[in-house]
Amino acid sequence: MAKRKGYVIYDKPYQLNIWGFRSKNTTPNAFDDEIHVFTNIAKEGKPVWAYMVFKCTTDPGTYWLRNPMNPQGTAILNPGQYENAYQLGLHQGKYKALVQTGAKVSVTRDYDRDAVLDFNNGKTATGFFGINIHRANKIGTTFTVDKHSAGCQVFKNVGDFDFFLKLCELHRSIHGNRFTYTLVDERMEERKNLKTLAIGMALVVLAFGGFFLIDGEEK
Repeated sequence: MAKRKGYVIYDKPYQLNIWGFRSKNTTPNAFDDEIHVFTNIAKEGKPVWAYMVFKCTTDPGTYWLRNPMNPQGTAILNPGQYENAYQLGLHQGKYKALVQTGAKVSVTRDYDRDAVLDFNNGKTATGFFGINIHRANKIGTTFTVDKHSAGCQVFKNVGDFDFFLKLCELHRSIHGNRFTYTLVDERMEERKNLKTLAIGMALVVLAFGGFFLIDGEEK
């Protein structure tokens, strides 16, 4: 996927690749997405990859969908790779997290103030919106998003988040305080794959003179 999209994969020792995967489920207020973190742990020679998956949300919670802070609607981060867009800092000045500080990010604003996630119908904007990567509750596991995300990428479990921060600290000590975040929308990828498959089948049909055989019958 990275090669097809032209995305960067970082392969220097302990340099983090941080990818979010937005699930096909469009029900709001659920931690039904994933953050994948992978890094080369070999100090020299051929890369040896460590790969970790954490439950999260990449979508805003129901509260902020209904009560947006911005009159144009609550921000939903658009899929893409945001190179060097993040660094270790303080989320809302309160606790350590990855905060948006480098390159701009792209969002779609859900403006209709209901509890339905609208990924394709709002206004698109690019800039600095405080779309951070942080935790939900400071203790244990959180089961509903609620006020924990107004567009941020939020870890479900605080233990996972604390471990993630340790990886970020190691990255910073070697490669500096800049991090790239890549977001993939699984529904969009599925649609692209189906479209590619349909085009491929059409080309096959054309190559065989506009017909093909199924169970010995001409179609």
